[in-house]
Amino acid sequence: MTGQHRAVLADEPERDQHSWQPSAGPIAILPEPAPLFAAAVEQAGGVLAPLSDATRAIIWLSYARAGEIDDVLEKNPQVGWLQLPWAGVDAFSDVLSRHQRDDLLVTSAKGAYAQPVAEHALALLLASMRLLPERARARSWNAEPAGESLYGRRVLIVGAGGIARELIRLLEPFNTAITVVRRSAAAVPGAERTVPADQLSIELPQADVVVLAAALTGGTRHLLGAAELALLKPTAHLVNIARGPLIDTDALVAALADGRLAGAALDVTDPEPLPDSHPLWNEPRCLITPHMADTPEMTAPLLAERIRLNVAALLGNGAFVGVVDPAAGY
Repeated sequence: MTGQHRAVLADEPERDQHSWQPSAGPIAILPEPAPLFAAAVEQAGGVLAPLSDATRAIIWLSYARAGEIDDVLEKNPQVGWLQLPWAGVDAFSDVLSRHQRDDLLVTSAKGAYAQPVAEHALALLLASMRLLPERARARSWNAEPAGESLYGRRVLIVGAGGIARELIRLLEPFNTAITVVRRSAAAVPGAERTVPADQLSIELPQADVVVLAAALTGGTRHLLGAAELALLKPTAHLVNIARGPLIDTDALVAALADGRLAGAALDVTDPEPLPDSHPLWNEPRCLITPHMADTPEMTAPLLAERIRLNVAALLGNGAFVGVVDPAAGY
């Protein structure tokens, strides 16, 4: 079934067709080799080889070992293309800022995992509105009518990448009124309205549902703090499938405890992993999944396809997909 997933691409950074193009040459897969991704390189016509002075491209497969890329790039300035493993590049931001140069192209998996993550976002949203966190914890029958329908609700999506666009598609049967908040006001297909990020505080009071699908950057850390959460209706539901630090966790705990928010459904937290003793675990209106919006079984074939396309681009067959703007942070 996972083979049916496909990438959902948003606006790609504009690249001058006459701008610098990475030189084709041997490709190294680091920090450990992986047969599936090696096969993708070979399928595209690329040449795999251990890291050496001849290496022209690196496919980096570890999020946890992101810091090691710094030394690799420092010792290998001849590398012209770096492929990262996930849609978010926040773990690599320090490394990328130190190695910003005109002759290094960085690509990520952004858009590649949009479908499984958007599916999870919809599941979290429906679960929160139908009070499943409370129902799942119950140990006795409660016949008091409770729960809300998603039909016709106002949905505010923060972010305009592949996850947001796929979620918009999944929401079509519910006849929701969707507003997208992004860095620009450029229209997003399927959204009723698109507004720039500086209008977030204007949009929050109108939303029945807020879904965070934005990249974590210096400018989006604690995007929703105490002041922003106070703008939400007490009947609003909050879903985060992006990065935990987009929300001020202490402020969220307080809002839920005070009944100022109907529910929160989180696939990501800050800190992460969330300690066993954290108050969010005992909050009846909070649903937490442990960063499982996608699984390796879902993402591996999608990343393999991204690698295949970008290796082909390295060889002059097509355009690079998922180009990262290091200055923007995604």
